[in-house]
Amino acid sequence: MAKYSALSLLRGAFNGQSHWQPAWRHPDPKASYDVVIIGGGGHGLATAHYLAKNHGITNVAVLEKGYIGSGNTGRNTTIVRSNYRLEPLSRFYEFSLKLWEQLSDELNYNVMFSPRGALTLGHSDGDMIRLAEKGDAMAVQGIDAELLTRDQVMKIEPCLDFSHDARFPIEGGMIQWRGGTARHDAVAWGFARSADSQGVDIIQQCEVTSMVVDAGRVVGVETSRGRINAGMVAICAAGHSGHVAAMAGLKLPVESQTLQAMVTEGVKPMVNTVVMTQSLHCYISQSDKGGIVFGGDPDNWPSYAQRGHAVTMELAVQQGLALIPALSRLRMLRTWAGVTDMSFDGSPIIGSTPVDGLWIDGGWCYGGFKATPGSGYLFADTLANQRPHEIIAPFSLDRFERGSPVDENGTGPFPNHR
Repeated sequence: MAKYSALSLLRGAFNGQSHWQPAWRHPDPKASYDVVIIGGGGHGLATAHYLAKNHGITNVAVLEKGYIGSGNTGRNTTIVRSNYRLEPLSRFYEFSLKLWEQLSDELNYNVMFSPRGALTLGHSDGDMIRLAEKGDAMAVQGIDAELLTRDQVMKIEPCLDFSHDARFPIEGGMIQWRGGTARHDAVAWGFARSADSQGVDIIQQCEVTSMVVDAGRVVGVETSRGRINAGMVAICAAGHSGHVAAMAGLKLPVESQTLQAMVTEGVKPMVNTVVMTQSLHCYISQSDKGGIVFGGDPDNWPSYAQRGHAVTMELAVQQGLALIPALSRLRMLRTWAGVTDMSFDGSPIIGSTPVDGLWIDGGWCYGGFKATPGSGYLFADTLANQRPHEIIAPFSLDRFERGSPVDENGTGPFPNHR
């Protein structure tokens, strides 16, 4: 997008910005590309950006059946953190968090990254023991973590219910100060603009309908806009990963479920961090517009619907109101749901597949948004070098066959794995 003077910005305020130019092109698809990426969300766009920037691979098409960011990238709670216990997960998410910290400069686009802190509450002695264990594991890996007393939590989040008869007593917590939030649509737009400026074709309203397979190798895709040949095909389709992979005869160990959230009317600042808990299944933050954002469990049954379910959302709201009773006075503005690809161990699947020429970046469960720059960077490296980067090697698809899951809580893709 071109730079504008103060006068041009003032003119735009009066004419509806009619003179502004599109931030990226809308090209027709070419007959063939070196890499075809299926999915125009954060992961697909980030992969295209890093393929071009880091590896000089620009003959790339990003195919999106809707519009940029219309999937999970625009339907999440925007939380960014790296407070995991298992080394493969914490190493990956810490790599991604460091990219988040420089991402606005990287893209020359303000993604509104806000390191306000990711606070996890403990409601019992058992909770505090588990938080201390996680904090120790993080510290060993050089990741910031601070265990907090009840009084310290009270100073950070005074609106929480600290009364002795609280439904969920607060015994303390753990905070990662570098965690926080980012603006989801700005992330998609920033990566799209950068990838486009480097020669990547971003093709919207282009649905992949089948894979073109020759001698056991994927050599292209059939789309609603015709056939497109490809040297490699990369799936970055989030909750639709299983459906897309099935076009090549590949059955992924994932289940698609809706994960919903809601936002209230805007109020003055009252929630200073991202509030999560060790035992409950809700998380709360305040947007830059002042709205209080709630999130909770997935609906826990297979679905491709981008809409919520009242019972699941009600549970998250009940828990949120128990933590911060003052929120009961606010009006809900809207709800939304993303379609998540829940893997069997709750961790991502990223790398090669048994189908020659087909690669996968999926299975992100709850962690897709915060993984955006890290997955794009490392997946691009994997595609360019035709081998898994060492950071994502533990998340290969064949780990399930080898009996080597990466399961943070020993529970698989269930409520506490966020």
